[in-house]
Amino acid sequence: MKHRGSEQYGGCICGAVKFTVTGLPERVTVCHCTWCQRRTGTAFGTEVVFLTEKVSFTSTSMSTYRHRSDESGRWVDVHFCTACGTNLGLTVEVRDGIRSIPAGAFDDPEWVDETGAEIRHVYTRSQRHWGNTANAVETFEAYFD
Repeated sequence: MKHRGSEQYGGCICGAVKFTVTGLPERVTVCHCTWCQRRTGTAFGTEVVFLTEKVSFTSTSMSTYRHRSDESGRWVDVHFCTACGTNLGLTVEVRDGIRSIPAGAFDDPEWVDETGAEIRHVYTRSQRHWGNTANAVETFEAYFD
């Protein structure tokens, strides 16, 4: 595992919101629930989970949407940039003291691979078969014509 320092950086698409994380994540959660599918517009959400005190933001240009689970009744707060709408992670009622950051929001997303963090797939009962490229008929390293 390469070590790129104790701090990692990232932010939103438009640059209005930046963040810094310090240290290693607690885990990486790949959530296949139907809510995360809608939230991300993809087959799953991939969140890098940190203790709250290890995450800091350099902007207040963020807003929060609170969702209550149909299943548990607990809340999930989605944080996003007010200018461009980029997802900037979650806080959840069920786990006080943690803050997630979407894996794709890091300036160096390869860093996540190098942490050695435990990866958990959750709500696999809602997993989409088309979300697994191993099942794809054709795959391309870049866009195709």
